[in-house]
Amino acid sequence: MVTAIVFISADVESIPDVAQRIADLDGVSEVYSVTGAIDLIAMVRVHSLDDVARTVADQLNKVPGVNQTETHIAFRAYSSLDLESAFSLGAQ
Repeated sequence: MVTAIVFISADVESIPDVAQRIADLDGVSEVYSVTGAIDLIAMVRVHSLDDVARTVADQLNKVPGVNQTETHIAFRAYSSLDLESAFSLGAQ
């Protein structure tokens, strides 16, 4: 399994629509709206580097409203936390 973290700059007025369209792509497991220099972060989890290229270059980059992407390939994961519970802070 290959994990890629994709930083996405998008048209500000269409961020929710862009995020949903990206989230609907095969290989994209999550999309986060974030603060800072970028607008969205997408987590891509696929079987091979070729699949990363297909997902990012052939699909994600072509979503209307996406202006620029920067892709980072993860080579090792470290975690002792339940990420789902960490991102549901305040949820009842």
